Amino acid sequence: MKILALKFYDNGFMTESFAFGGTRDKNNIKNIRYKSSLQNFLIDDGNEVILIDTGLPCDTPDFKKDENANIFMGDKINTFKEAFDKTGYKISDVKKIIITHKHPDHTGEIKMFSDAKIYISRLEADQMKLEGDNIIKVDFTAGKFYNFLESERITPNLIMIKAPGHTLGNSIVILDDQENGLFYLFHGDITYCDAALKNNELSVVFEDKDKALDTLSKVRDFIKNNKTIYCSTHCPEGYLNLENKIIQKL
Repeated sequence: MKILALKFYDNGFMTESFAFGGTRDKNNIKNIRYKSSLQNFLIDDGNEVILIDTGLPCDTPDFKKDENANIFMGDKINTFKEAFDKTGYKISDVKKIIITHKHPDHTGEIKMFSDAKIYISRLEADQMKLEGDNIIKVDFTAGKFYNFLESERITPNLIMIKAPGHTLGNSIVILDDQENGLFYLFHGDITYCDAALKNNELSVVFEDKDKALDTLSKVRDFIKNNKTIYCSTHCPEGYLNLENKIIQKL
């Protein structure tokens, strides 16, 4: 099995008021910043090549650095296509894509993969007006997966899980690496940095706070009880955890 991070932006930052501001009182916000980046993930399980999300559109202009901003994505190091090409795979190799949620930094290049099956929650697909034979609208009919109540099995070892809050149709993806006794949790934007996960805090970006808190609680409970590599989209720990097989500790 091969798991790779497709890296698009690095050397960015986010303030604690952004990363923790959804739950932490403003009087308890420290004047510190956390590192920011942007990456998505590719899985080759030996049978299929599968993408988790598809980055920003390739024609997205560079982000202007503002030291007073709450978040700076970082310096562009690759477009989505450049990062994908560096994996050594071809577009036609990708058979399935799982979309965690509708935001453009996760869906930007869906159009590049017209022959791949696109798995996305029905709510997000309908909101994005996605249609076509390759669009698989997921209803999470496979029942419980550990402490998560609703899931869909995409492959024997890859599970898409209903995880509302950040968006109402939000999902996470868990890879069950039974051979090594590990789980890889690809979570989209449940948190924007690993420090928020460890401190049990939400960012300021959510559509339903109560649902987001419930999802975060379930993610934390899963990590506490299972050896999990936490693969974030918006901080460099996302690719460092993966590359160094760092088990998340809470």
